[in-house]
Amino acid sequence: MKVVAGILILLCLNFASAPVWASDALPSWREGKTKQEITSFVRRVTDRRSHDFVPQNERIAVFDNDGTLWAEQPVYFQALFVFERIRAMAAQHPEWKDTEPYKSAIGGDAKGLASSGEKGLTTLIATTHAGMTSDEFSGIVKQWISTARHPQTKKPLAEMVYQPMQELLAYLRGNGFKTYIVSGGGQDFMRPWTEEFYGIPPEQVIGSQGGLKYEVVSGVPMLVKLPDVVLIDDHAGKPVGIQRAIGRRPIFAFGNSDGDREMLEWTMAGAGPRFAGLVHHTDAKREWSYDRHSKVGTLDKALDQAKAQGWTVTDMAQDWVVIFPVAPSAP
Repeated sequence: MKVVAGILILLCLNFASAPVWASDALPSWREGKTKQEITSFVRRVTDRRSHDFVPQNERIAVFDNDGTLWAEQPVYFQALFVFERIRAMAAQHPEWKDTEPYKSAIGGDAKGLASSGEKGLTTLIATTHAGMTSDEFSGIVKQWISTARHPQTKKPLAEMVYQPMQELLAYLRGNGFKTYIVSGGGQDFMRPWTEEFYGIPPEQVIGSQGGLKYEVVSGVPMLVKLPDVVLIDDHAGKPVGIQRAIGRRPIFAFGNSDGDREMLEWTMAGAGPRFAGLVHHTDAKREWSYDRHSKVGTLDKALDQAKAQGWTVTDMAQDWVVIFPVAPSAP
């Protein structure tokens, strides 16, 4: 009986850790080349009989956020948060109505803000994100995202996530991958809600980072947010952020813009099996169609590099059965 019991235990353990290869694991992805490339890669790296088998602790998958996991048009959603915060603070700063980039933020002028460049956005983020504790900021973000709606679709932001990418995240985790967000967006802005939206906990979110200062006020320890910028997690900053936070090169990476190019390059430069993917926004009917000339989510050099180096390009119009969830649901 002990031998039988031991065999049963081993069978149960093997079954519990077995890869998830169900044919309907990605139901929102149309059958075709793109879906096949994803599932084939996952099978190869999770099958112990395969020459491409990768141990579970090395199965690291990284994803951009804006334009990859949820929509980013007509403006990054964190910019909407910044606009609202600036408008709320404007009464105490009458000089802002004639001073850029505050003037554009107060008026919700995305083009005007874009003209101020990275420096303008950094100034606004420093103004609206600093001078409070990390807990206070997290509470403000949670409150905002629970009520914020998309300026064009009028949907809650939770309904602007991409259902096919939610399925992909779950599929990878079911096959022993650890999934991370690596985004140019603010790390402290994303962490309060990514677990609810994507099933990715805050410790697996890497983003642009501001300074923090430890203080004890009236006997209470706290972290105070500072206006200085520690890391801009975009372009070449993404591999830097990955190395600092994970310490292991990913084997799977997905983005949608030139800002993700270095992250995909870094991933593909490692030894062994590798996967690099891009979401190409080609569906003007169900979402937006844009790439090379867009001010938001520019996809130009990375698109050329994907074609030259064999990266997987997801054509949103052709490869996705649905884009947004029919109704919001937990991952």
